[in-house]
Amino acid sequence: MSTVICLGEVLFDLLANESGVSSEYVKSWTPLPGGAPANVACALVKMGDRSRFIGCVGNDEAGAKLAAKLTTEGVDITGLQYHPTDPTRQVQVTRSIDGDRSFGGFGNISTDKFADTQLSEIPSELFTGADFLLLGTIALAYPTSAASTWKAVELATAKGVKILVDINWRPAFWISPELAIPTIQQLLERADYVKFAREEAELIYGETLPQSLCKYLPKAVGIFVTDGGNICEYWLNGSTGSQPAFTVNAVDTTGAGDAFVAGLLHQLGTGGKSGAEIVRYAAAAGALTTRKAGAIDSQPTDAEIIQFLGA
Repeated sequence: MSTVICLGEVLFDLLANESGVSSEYVKSWTPLPGGAPANVACALVKMGDRSRFIGCVGNDEAGAKLAAKLTTEGVDITGLQYHPTDPTRQVQVTRSIDGDRSFGGFGNISTDKFADTQLSEIPSELFTGADFLLLGTIALAYPTSAASTWKAVELATAKGVKILVDINWRPAFWISPELAIPTIQQLLERADYVKFAREEAELIYGETLPQSLCKYLPKAVGIFVTDGGNICEYWLNGSTGSQPAFTVNAVDTTGAGDAFVAGLLHQLGTGGKSGAEIVRYAAAAGALTTRKAGAIDSQPTDAEIIQFLGA
């Protein structure tokens, strides 16, 4: 059982009730709890680990509901903050006929006016006894949450907590997109493990092979490059390999990548597993998450993943 700190956004995904149409033609939305770090935190608990969430929501009904959801899922929310004026973020998510999701916007609110951009306190006591710190890159897009992210990196480094960065590239979140790539690169240089989507690796470094990306990531001992529903290539402790994605009847791909990351963290924390075992488990977690709508309620348990792999 590992203890993982997940830092970043928790929000509501407004999932389009109609498939195959753009956001302006959606007639109604279903709010579902989400946000990549929060999704990972919940998935880890279902796999049998302990997770501690650090983030900021609004002092509003949406924020209260998200706090309650995390608590119900078994996540430690000691590090959750409430902003007095900025609202909890909500993100429109459209779906293709095949279940693939697309970002649809934030409605009428500017991206820098949500509570998650104001994350300002990093409780140092949460790092005691922790094994991993999970970071995305969205918090780097805003001055206050970026400063908090760097504080967390320093605390993790000082206390021997391993850092895993999941890029989760979302250009619409950035106030100054031209600063995104160099800022992300600075964070990646501090990471022990990095998870890229293939297009993210191409965008940031112009290369996609994990063994080729090593030269840019001096601290990393594990690099994972996923390609949607196709394949994951990896480099872990000097060994390389690949894992094809599992084929399932996908309903909604929201949160699949987050479940994959949780699977990586869970397996890395158990120790003694080969790269092939680690990535196979993670791929199964991601695939199983697509069989239901939403990013959290659809997540599989450890027993369900093991049963799936043994079938």
